[in-house]
Amino acid sequence: MRVAVVGAGAIGAYVGACLHRAGADVSLIARGENLAALRADGVRVFSPRGDFQARPHATDDPEEIGPVDHVLLGLKAYSYATCGPLVNPLLKEDTSIIPAQNGIPWWYFHGLTGPHEGQRIEAVDPGGAVSRVLPPRRAIGCVVYPATELAAPGVVRHMEGTRFAIGEPDGSESARCREFSDAMIAGGLKCPVESDVRRDIWIKLMGNTAFNPISALTGATLAGICRHDGVRGLVTNMMNETLEVAAALGCHPEIEVERRIAGAERTGEHKTSTLQDLEKGKPLELAAMLAAVVELADLAGVEAPTLRTVGSLGDLLERRTAEPTPAGVG
Repeated sequence: MRVAVVGAGAIGAYVGACLHRAGADVSLIARGENLAALRADGVRVFSPRGDFQARPHATDDPEEIGPVDHVLLGLKAYSYATCGPLVNPLLKEDTSIIPAQNGIPWWYFHGLTGPHEGQRIEAVDPGGAVSRVLPPRRAIGCVVYPATELAAPGVVRHMEGTRFAIGEPDGSESARCREFSDAMIAGGLKCPVESDVRRDIWIKLMGNTAFNPISALTGATLAGICRHDGVRGLVTNMMNETLEVAAALGCHPEIEVERRIAGAERTGEHKTSTLQDLEKGKPLELAAMLAAVVELADLAGVEAPTLRTVGSLGDLLERRTAEPTPAGVG
């Protein structure tokens, strides 16, 4: 099985290293200092489950790799519309695309029977730009649960979790899902093939929709957010509204809000990926995590007042961080 990881950041490099040690033919696409480190020393993983090192092929040229069986996207969702030059050389007729992203995916309504089948979500597929580059028929849903960070170029710190839930958008049991799942399991990861991967999307999204924008707006860790009574109430409202949107679209995750918050609190003084991106001066991924949920609330006729309020604050933050810094400031 041949796998290309486009965007060998924390999650991409971690998955690539696990697949490689299980015997898969893995190529990592990276750039800059990260690529130089991967070429020199491979991927070094530091984990409470055991440290290890893997040396998959690393390059910045997808033409050097050629067509593969599976493409794992380790890019942020806002990069999808422009990733064609990296992905196209890797595709053959039946190549799957597995996006390891947070939030609502661009393919969400693909293969979903009902009144919204084929509906495009503007927040994550503006003008159809993503669907043109990444055809929904190629997509395998993927929900990422592990917490990792790129501690240094080529160095992944794995904090917790090994579960990657995958599934076909139409709910079918496919050979391509089973092949990828088997390889992931052989690499020491959990990778169940779900008949309703959207359920996992919403369960993960409950946390992303609330914790990620709040952490970026306040600078607080997960534990800090959960231990503040007023903000904990805000999180509760946002999670309940997120579940209301999911239910209005026909998805009913069986999870209690308080249990979801308690799980986040146990994670401790962990910074969300959005706060980490903000501190590094990188673009934020709130369109997929929050703006898309508000768009879906409009589609489903759900009021979701708290999501809309925090969404507006998040949008303002994104616009402010995208503005050039005035001369003499910073």
